[in-house]
Amino acid sequence: MKLTEDYKTELQKAVEVLKNGGIILYPTDTIWGIGCDASNADAVEKVYHLKQRSDTKSMIVLVDTDARLERHVQEVPEMAWDIIDLSDKPTTIIYDQAKDLAKNVIAEDGSIGIRVTKDQFCQQLVKGLGKPIISTSANISGNKSPQSFKDIETAILNGVDYVVNLRQNEQNNPQPSTIIKLSNSGVVQIIRK
Repeated sequence: MKLTEDYKTELQKAVEVLKNGGIILYPTDTIWGIGCDASNADAVEKVYHLKQRSDTKSMIVLVDTDARLERHVQEVPEMAWDIIDLSDKPTTIIYDQAKDLAKNVIAEDGSIGIRVTKDQFCQQLVKGLGKPIISTSANISGNKSPQSFKDIETAILNGVDYVVNLRQNEQNNPQPSTIIKLSNSGVVQIIRK
């Protein structure tokens, strides 16, 4: 796919904000998300604050490649590769023993939910930043997740450092990702279908 100038400009602006510790509102492979550098604890704290969410509830992280996934998980279970390759919809996997991420992203038990995104814009964001990014629904905690850009609350729109100006008119009834917990001991648990 040839990238338009608008696309390149939006990508460049969003990456710049992420590199400077800011938070963005952006289209993902599921629903609109709030994102930041997943290795920057101060930026992650801003996301928790904006969402009015307890920092004991961990957030999903996006990576662009299998190689980047391996950099942030102590051991990727063999079954994870099959799930990633065979999933026909966006799938987040919760792994044991996260590493090299902000401590406030990692759950109390040391686990982390990571999705290898197949969405081109999200892949380019992660690649441009050179680090994983947070991907959490663009809503105040406890409120309904937005089904489209027009459903995003004013508090969220005003609370981010940058709103990506792409795909704002899409009406494709997006769904949150499937979430599967894979433990190194071989236990598989479906958290959200």
